[in-house]
Amino acid sequence: MAITLTPDQIDRYSRNILLKPVGGKGQRKLLEAGVLIIGLGGLGSPIALYLAAVGVGKLGLVDFDSVEVSNLQRQVIHHMADVGRPKVLSAADRIKSINPDVKVETFKTKLDSSNVMDIMSGYSIIVDGSDNFPTRYLVNDACHFTKKPLIHGSLFQFEGQATVFLPDKGCYRCLYPSPPPPGTIPNCQEAGILGVLPGIIGLIEATEAIKLILGIGNSLAGRLLVFDA
Repeated sequence: MAITLTPDQIDRYSRNILLKPVGGKGQRKLLEAGVLIIGLGGLGSPIALYLAAVGVGKLGLVDFDSVEVSNLQRQVIHHMADVGRPKVLSAADRIKSINPDVKVETFKTKLDSSNVMDIMSGYSIIVDGSDNFPTRYLVNDACHFTKKPLIHGSLFQFEGQATVFLPDKGCYRCLYPSPPPPGTIPNCQEAGILGVLPGIIGLIEATEAIKLILGIGNSLAGRLLVFDA
């Protein structure tokens, strides 16, 4: 049964609804959608904040880590008071404070072959905000086999990348057939990262998710966006 927008929701989402390609029908699509966000760090923070604000009705949050002071330079969903807390709980609290319409499911776990399919099963779109190659390849393979759209983003120092992989139309392994040898590409703890960069790439990923839900615009499927800050 289709969602009927309440007067409060019409007020909250009025700036979305005023857009002709969105309207009330599009807002209902957003509220009925389920998006799984892998990682609540630099990329996952803006993705979660803005998908919640725009009215995506169900968000799944996957992260096994806890908030550290060094995260706060870029992971804007977390605050000083959250240091030491699991990132999924910190992010869930922030989402609820922004938009109580959103149903939040938290998965404080490390994704692996034993749980990835089960965790992904309740979501129609997967957004990858992870920061390591094993997780990227795992999520890619799971999306390939389950034919779920995957929105990808990655970061290195001053540079970010984003793209979309649609079912049967390419995948992360098509772009990068195999992971680099361990230790050849330093992570942000070793190489540093410009604090605003995850916000830019994360918002591009969030935008791509919204476009897929609404069925509007031209997605990044088949194209790789590279941003050099």
